[in-house]
Amino acid sequence: MSTTEEAPAATAAGTGIADPAPLGLAAFALTTFLLSVVNAGWAKSSTGFAWWGYAIAYGGLGQLLAGMWEFRNRNVFGSTAFSTYGAFWIGAGLWLHFTVPTATNPLQVNRDLAWILLAFAIFNTYMLIIATQVNTAVFLVFLTLELTEIFGFIGNFATKKAALPPFVAFPDTTIIQIAGYIGVITALVAWYTSCAGVMNGLKGRQVLPVGKPLFNV
Repeated sequence: MSTTEEAPAATAAGTGIADPAPLGLAAFALTTFLLSVVNAGWAKSSTGFAWWGYAIAYGGLGQLLAGMWEFRNRNVFGSTAFSTYGAFWIGAGLWLHFTVPTATNPLQVNRDLAWILLAFAIFNTYMLIIATQVNTAVFLVFLTLELTEIFGFIGNFATKKAALPPFVAFPDTTIIQIAGYIGVITALVAWYTSCAGVMNGLKGRQVLPVGKPLFNV
């Protein structure tokens, strides 16, 4: 996520490669969107697993590659962020494929997901703080993602009991649905930031604004 308030060069200075941040942001945005529309309850006529393959192929591999190229750019923030969330989506896809089918209790799946989201929320918290040094658009990506993860792990930890027998417990779908709404916003912000990176890099000047750093330590 190396797009700054200034127009990024079409080829990053001194590296010989183009800015990989727009690719990483686009990969993150699409996979987040596909999962969030399911959580929001908007994809009821679908299988609910459209995000799975793309979590590995695009959100996972695409971001991981962007992260590796950010290492080449000597961008420690972008390389850490993209590599981590690329691995997150690959891990989510593998977890869904290998672990979920073996769960004997549906709540075990939700508890797994809650712990995963809590762990990544911890990571995201310090990245959110550091994002204040990048630009407004990147900060908003991490801010909305932070809220998505917080509501996600709370909703998956929280349980409600059915009003009728057998009074089984199930996840708090209302909180998870809120996480879905915020996740859609997160995807839209990431898509805009990606779009700005592509356009500004193509033109070699700022066409779409991404804002200045919130703080400059």
